[in-house]
Amino acid sequence: MTPPDYEYLRKLLKDHSGLDLSADKQYLIESRLLPLSRKCGVAGIGELVQKMKGGSSSIIAQVVEAMTTNETFFFRDKIPFEHFRDTIVPEMLKARAGRKSIRIWCAAGSTGQEPYSLAMSLKEMGPALAGWRTEIIATDLSQEVLEKSKSGIYSQFEVQRGLPIQLLVKYFKQNGELWQISPELRGMVQHRQLNLLHDFSLLGNFDVIFCRNVLIYFDQETKINIFGRLAKAMEPDGFLVLGAAETVVGLTDVFKPFPDKRGLYRPSGARAASPQAGASMPKIAAMAGR
Repeated sequence: MTPPDYEYLRKLLKDHSGLDLSADKQYLIESRLLPLSRKCGVAGIGELVQKMKGGSSSIIAQVVEAMTTNETFFFRDKIPFEHFRDTIVPEMLKARAGRKSIRIWCAAGSTGQEPYSLAMSLKEMGPALAGWRTEIIATDLSQEVLEKSKSGIYSQFEVQRGLPIQLLVKYFKQNGELWQISPELRGMVQHRQLNLLHDFSLLGNFDVIFCRNVLIYFDQETKINIFGRLAKAMEPDGFLVLGAAETVVGLTDVFKPFPDKRGLYRPSGARAASPQAGASMPKIAAMAGR
């Protein structure tokens, strides 16, 4: 891969997905895109770049998907799900007693382990949520990972990562070497393709937003923009959950840390003006939220 090709790919990925690669990540692009080059029937990354420069929107979309598919597993990092069970839901049960409904958004939900972990957590609360309507929206840039999430089918390796055996037996059905999550749990999660760089106001307002392990790939300006729009998409007394390596501190005052709960934040009431999504970023219609 030539330096000009690498710089072209860096800019394309930042413009289309927000992924901000440093100058020393050639190995990452090569590991992800060489298999794609073979799949597309071209000789290598250089020829792949030429096709993108020639206006091949299909290859651009495949390149973005290949570079933004990230690892995930059930109940990843544990602590956010403990916050969900012990702090978030009890607070919502009190605050939403009048309407008996909770809306949850999993941004960058990937292949579904996070939204289904939340669905299992809700089911395990049993009588406390009787008569309540819970809505989980899972979004991702990649249509490929959303299709896997919709199917709810996972390998033996995938279900062994983070998923307690009692929940596997309770909520999954085995079919050969694969496991499929129950229709009831799949019915609790709605899926939408969405690019966080674009307008997501049509999703409505949420009581809880999980936006974990995706903002680490964005530059500071993009993070600030997204935080401002997340605040506007959240109820004033809602909760934001970030990944262990992510924080709002030093970036924005629209959220404030929840005391003694790492990774948990609440709206501060400061609705700072933020630029419109995509104001300085080109939009790709096929990846816009819908």
